[in-house]
Amino acid sequence: MTMPLTPAHPGQDWPCQVKTPGSYDWERSAARWLRELVPARYAGYPALIRHPVLLARHAQLQVQQEIRVARTALQTARADLPRLGLPESVIEHTIKLYAAEVLQLQHIARSVRAVTEALAGRGAGRRPGGPPRRGR
Repeated sequence: MTMPLTPAHPGQDWPCQVKTPGSYDWERSAARWLRELVPARYAGYPALIRHPVLLARHAQLQVQQEIRVARTALQTARADLPRLGLPESVIEHTIKLYAAEVLQLQHIARSVRAVTEALAGRGAGRRPGGPPRRGR
């Protein structure tokens, strides 16, 4: 029996922008996707560039913070937005927007968790099928 070169699709939480773990260049696609989730200034830090699992950790923290912000915005919208003089239709639309954003961010958080686990599972500092990485 022969084993496939790449594992089956990792699951419904796996981001479509990231190649399947074990496939050619999958870690690079993971890092590219993760960089989109953190503020641009973080994406340029050498430690985060060299260690995708560190970038993934920071992306997890970033997304969790965004979830907290969106939940707070949702929870306070009914009380705060009328004081800004916004019409009821805008307030209702904004509440729906915040609710949708919380759901979207929760999905992204699950995706980041899946990518983080895949990156960490490959062995810290090791390339799949290769020797340990040397410091750069």
